[in-house]
Amino acid sequence: MNFEELEVIKDVTGQLIDFTLNLRQSGHPGGSRSKMHAFWSMVFSDSHFDFVHPENPLSDRFILSAGHTVPLIYASLTVIGESFKKRFEETKDERFFIDPSRIVLLDDLLKFRHRDGLSGHAEFSGKTLFLKFNTGPAGHGLPASVGEALALKHVGLDAKVWLIEGEGALSAGASHESKNSAYGLGLGNLYWLIDWNDFGIDDHPVSKVIHGTPDDWFKPYGWNVAGCWEGHNWQKVFDAFDKVDAQKQKDLPNAIWFKTKKGYGYGLYDNKSHGSPHKANSEIFWRTREEFMKKYNVDFEGYGKPAPDGDEFVKQTRANLKKAIDVILKNDGLVEKITDELIQKRAVISKRSFVLDSRIFDDESLFDYNSYPKEIFFNPGSKVANRQALKSWGAWINSVSAKKYGRPLFLAASADLTESTNLSGFGEGFGDFKGYGWYDRDSNLEGVLLPQEITEFANAGISAGVASVNLSDKPYEKFDGFWMATSTYGAFAYLKYGPYRLFSQMAQDCPIKLGKILWVVGHSGPETADDSRTHFGIFSTVVTQLFPKGHIINVYPWEANEVPVLLGAALSKDVPIVAIHLTRPPIEIPDREKMKLPSYLDAAKGAYLIRDFKSGKRDGTILVRGTMTTYNLLKILDILDEKYNLKIVSIPSKELFDMQPKEYREKILLPWEDWEESMVITNESLKAVDDWIATKKYVQYCMSSDWDNRWRTGGTLDEVIDEAHLSSEYILKGIERFVKR
Repeated sequence: MNFEELEVIKDVTGQLIDFTLNLRQSGHPGGSRSKMHAFWSMVFSDSHFDFVHPENPLSDRFILSAGHTVPLIYASLTVIGESFKKRFEETKDERFFIDPSRIVLLDDLLKFRHRDGLSGHAEFSGKTLFLKFNTGPAGHGLPASVGEALALKHVGLDAKVWLIEGEGALSAGASHESKNSAYGLGLGNLYWLIDWNDFGIDDHPVSKVIHGTPDDWFKPYGWNVAGCWEGHNWQKVFDAFDKVDAQKQKDLPNAIWFKTKKGYGYGLYDNKSHGSPHKANSEIFWRTREEFMKKYNVDFEGYGKPAPDGDEFVKQTRANLKKAIDVILKNDGLVEKITDELIQKRAVISKRSFVLDSRIFDDESLFDYNSYPKEIFFNPGSKVANRQALKSWGAWINSVSAKKYGRPLFLAASADLTESTNLSGFGEGFGDFKGYGWYDRDSNLEGVLLPQEITEFANAGISAGVASVNLSDKPYEKFDGFWMATSTYGAFAYLKYGPYRLFSQMAQDCPIKLGKILWVVGHSGPETADDSRTHFGIFSTVVTQLFPKGHIINVYPWEANEVPVLLGAALSKDVPIVAIHLTRPPIEIPDREKMKLPSYLDAAKGAYLIRDFKSGKRDGTILVRGTMTTYNLLKILDILDEKYNLKIVSIPSKELFDMQPKEYREKILLPWEDWEESMVITNESLKAVDDWIATKKYVQYCMSSDWDNRWRTGGTLDEVIDEAHLSSEYILKGIERFVKR
């Protein structure tokens, strides 16, 4: 593709952007236009995208981290889509057929920012499967690109991950975390394209706040960097691509920057062009059409006149979009050039290969907790923290995956807390398998434990990126790739919510099957006593519930033997995120048979009876969740049995409980009066168990760590539990008060 041809493509792309936003009177013209040279240079450089089959697992990946500039992508995909459509109609050659549901076409631009139309920000769905992550929140696409590049590298697939972002979002903490992570993981297949236009939304230039140039922002992080000071000069832009490849080192991530003008060619510049299109058919809108009209001998309908009303405006816009795209479509040589070059890239893609056994995702035994080996469970009387069971289960599942399929199921990352939260188990051996160990870019590319520092947000984004890479040859039907496990303290759970929210959206809307994320909410509750309230996961853990029903399963094992059971049950469900809430202190594993308790296997049902009502007058229902709360309640179980007629229910997972057969749910919580006349005891805040509270009628009797609406302090475990009013003595008094209601 020569520069003259690229200039035509760029000019048409700009008009498609402008007319789309002129009709909708919403969207972001400035950054969309400033990135045109970078985007089209990427497409026709050493990238290999499959626009015909964007789900192709062998293709390069693209993330528009600057998700607000998605009008550029819609316009560009229209150029590609309409060119392939014309070529197919003329030749009937199936190589040029793109399923209309998988590419943006001219008429789609008319529904920009309308329901069931093109989204206002970048989304990995429908007609934009070319986009490999949902973006828009500043910086959120950056760690996702790291995760996607890691997944490709881990299987040895010779494919690249490309990303476009502006320097404003590079000021976000996610940028710092992601740059460090990409270097540490040795991601030479990662390419960030930086649109350096010096403006965001506000009046001040970015350079008034952020020191230096892109060289300063990337070279100290160990990246391979190249750029150009003339980001709207085709020769200079391509020279930057050539330079970064010429100086490329195997394991260094790559950044290419372009000094551009925000609002390039739009007549409105810098921050003023960020999110405000020209008024519909305004004088400046038409004036900025004139150069294109003269250059390509085009007469736009309604030129110089006010916008008509309603459907007439839509018709006028469509006609003008057609006139713009026809500059390309009536140039047979250019249409052939576009389609032929992209088809040639598909031929290169088809020669790529990797080895990854997908049968693992058909193996139901991995989640059959009834048949788990006895070595991952603990004997009654032993003192074990429930987090220890995560370590044992993680070692077992990756080891059995290795033995049966020659690959791990999970990759894992923690913010320098891998040992502390026992996420380390995923890399450890089990039986005669020595374990995959730590990933090392020089010595152990098969390692599953990712070396990370204090990067909770990046770890979440990396996890979402990894789990978004589907390497199946039937990606609409099944997933093949890696699941991810990440951990941090429960008190810091909010740092992971943003990327997981986006992943949840993709799992809902993307027709390509995605993987799963295991969100380890470690060291939760006041049980994290010695670390004091800065580290208590009492309130912040509620963020794991802020998803639509069916998008996440929360599990709260109170003792170690419930951990593998709840993990197996939750991960067997068709739900993209599982959050397991673990506590720190070791407690004595109960002798369930001696105490007349159900088996720990019953935890898989989400709720199980510790005690059912006896005959006679009923004193109410007690619902209990959490480690020390359940442990301390069991200490007084004999007293409760003797004095009262109570139904006592352990409630490790509302989501799993809601999935049980009606008969079981009715046995546990119904009839209604049983549930209505209940109190909840939890080690977290009362907000965290809201779904278990039947009515407000008896909420005053519930017991939680925030009983006095104050943050707890710190000290020994016994001191903090006493302050939380969750000791055995306090629980007994609370239940007595409830019975006397």
